[in-house]
Amino acid sequence: MIRRRALVLAFLAALPLGALAAQQAPARHPITHEDVWLAKRLAGLAVSPDGHWAVFSVTEPAYDETRTVSDLWLVPTDGSAEPRRLTNTRAGESGAAWSPDGTRLAFSARREQDTVPQIYVLDLATGGEAQRVTSLATGAGAPRWRPDGRAFLFTSEVYPGAASDSANRAIAAERRGRKYNVRTYDGFPIRNFDVWIGERRPSLFVQTLEPGARPRDLLSATALAATAGFGLGGGATWTPDGSGVVFSAALNRDQSAYADVVSTLYLVSAAGGEEPRRLTADSADYNSPEFGPDNATLFARMTPNNGRIYNSARLVAWPWPAMNASRVVTGGADRSVGATAFAADGRTVFFSAEEGSHVKVFRVATAGGPASEIGQLTSGTFSTFDVGGTASAPVLAGIWESAVNPPEVVRVDPASGQRTLLSRFNVERATRIDWQPVREFTFRSSRGKQIHSMLVVPPAFDSTRSYPLFVVIHGGPASDWLDQFVLRWNYHLLGAPGYVVLLTDYTGSTGYGERFAQEIQGDPLMGPGQEIVEAADEAIRRYRFIDATKQVAGGASYGGHLSAWLEATTTRFRALIDHAGLVNLESQWGTSDGIYGRERTMGGPHWSKDPRVQALWRDQNPIKRADAMRTPMLLSDGERDFRVPLNNTLEFWSVLQRQRVPSRLLVWPDENHWIMRGEDSRHFYEEVHAWIARWLNAPPPAAAAAR
Repeated sequence: MIRRRALVLAFLAALPLGALAAQQAPARHPITHEDVWLAKRLAGLAVSPDGHWAVFSVTEPAYDETRTVSDLWLVPTDGSAEPRRLTNTRAGESGAAWSPDGTRLAFSARREQDTVPQIYVLDLATGGEAQRVTSLATGAGAPRWRPDGRAFLFTSEVYPGAASDSANRAIAAERRGRKYNVRTYDGFPIRNFDVWIGERRPSLFVQTLEPGARPRDLLSATALAATAGFGLGGGATWTPDGSGVVFSAALNRDQSAYADVVSTLYLVSAAGGEEPRRLTADSADYNSPEFGPDNATLFARMTPNNGRIYNSARLVAWPWPAMNASRVVTGGADRSVGATAFAADGRTVFFSAEEGSHVKVFRVATAGGPASEIGQLTSGTFSTFDVGGTASAPVLAGIWESAVNPPEVVRVDPASGQRTLLSRFNVERATRIDWQPVREFTFRSSRGKQIHSMLVVPPAFDSTRSYPLFVVIHGGPASDWLDQFVLRWNYHLLGAPGYVVLLTDYTGSTGYGERFAQEIQGDPLMGPGQEIVEAADEAIRRYRFIDATKQVAGGASYGGHLSAWLEATTTRFRALIDHAGLVNLESQWGTSDGIYGRERTMGGPHWSKDPRVQALWRDQNPIKRADAMRTPMLLSDGERDFRVPLNNTLEFWSVLQRQRVPSRLLVWPDENHWIMRGEDSRHFYEEVHAWIARWLNAPPPAAAAAR
């Protein structure tokens, strides 16, 4: 009996997600908010150096935030056992990193006795509880093991001028004791997403593992870190001999009101006390430095800085330590390099990249040459992946998901791309939902471009029936719609009342080559808006089950911008929804947490004397067309949103009310650019569904009484 059960488990583990679902086939129900919100959320996967294990985090959400649980889990990559929980604490862990010998895990966590996150080390060989190894007043995160496994690198944000942890504690106490409360700035930036930028600055620390060892700050006392525009750019790594650290840093963050912020690679001694040495001399942006297994090559992701609104990331390499000539390994005009992982012999690098509505995994020789996909991914997307094992037997594992499969850990055959399921956190829930995989189509627009879309059909779908069309517009714009399980604008939940959902990647979207993403520059709303309308026309032409007389549209962030454009330029939609979108290009430029990229899209500031720039700011600004607004509109925004601040939503609300356009305003006091609280999210979907239902049963806007 035991042997038979083992064989059954082995057989099930070898099945792809879809095949496993087909084996079970329980009764199915229309998707609910609980199905979306309570699905387990997987992230941060890392494969052990020998390839035998994968560690990852699992968040078990709850509507009551105090009951949400997040822990590290471990699973054998051969599928011989189910995942097991490694940690069991109220607060979650982040940045889990394997020691070079694969026996220990370092991670950042805020345990019950901590006031800020600290670094912990868990010894998997001996078992027991994770041991705290840092105790900084300013906290610690992002651990990276030294090659010999006897120390690690980490980051912390410290006060300017503080040369020790005691100095940081004293400054923090002085700040708490002030009788006044004020934020003071002398330059950009001042806000980021949903937080005001404070005075603390990031630094790199080294912590050895000898008893009583104290962390060593590598940067705070340097002239580099004292630069007004200093900030860590993205990633740091040990040199192969452990004597130094290569890191990415920007020096011109204080110029972000009028220039691109770019990061450069630097080398600093791990012993401290020395000024960092600049490694890259050009104006490109560099991040994610990493040494190849041969210890003779430094790799990094490079994004050109050439005045374009978007550029693809390239993987570049230099000989170490000469650093005398760089070369592009892969990436560029066709695809942008995402995460990377090296084969054990250093001859091959695996990387992820968007391609259409999927994030796929590719391989390329580190010497350069053509990249090839691992298998042929036709459904879903990889949110993360990693590689371990030997050169002759690499082990590739990742977190895979699709629109009808919440995320799970899978092992991927490096030759065929076949996925083997290693976890089943969400499989049972997925099999009980009445949903269908996305459908994809591409058409040629009136401007001669190939425009890609996904289509999602509602529960209990019957192709002989007729359904309203809900056009949902993605944000970004340097983003795209992916075949994935989405939390904030879940495709199937949006269409659950009986709507066909259309998801179009307009000009400016990523995953279709560098040029396609760049071409939104100088045409921020008009061209993309026309493509969205044409995609709806194409969907109606292709799919006879769509009712052309009942169309609605909406989106968030840049999707909200485009919803405002549709409000000002067409009456084809019965209703529109706009979350965190602008109505006025000029006021959005002046109040957002980032302004220069918006100016560059337009060709200059809105006070430019260039007639072409003036015309663009005027002609593609929805508020300048307010006299044409007719469509009933639902507006929504979070009070803590600094990316598209609430003022633009209030301005839009005033315009709609002044023009007597039927409208409804939702202001979320506890939310930022996204709606992230469970009950707020549930109510948001309820409001969207109610708004659509109300106006699908009303006369079309064009037939309404004249204003």
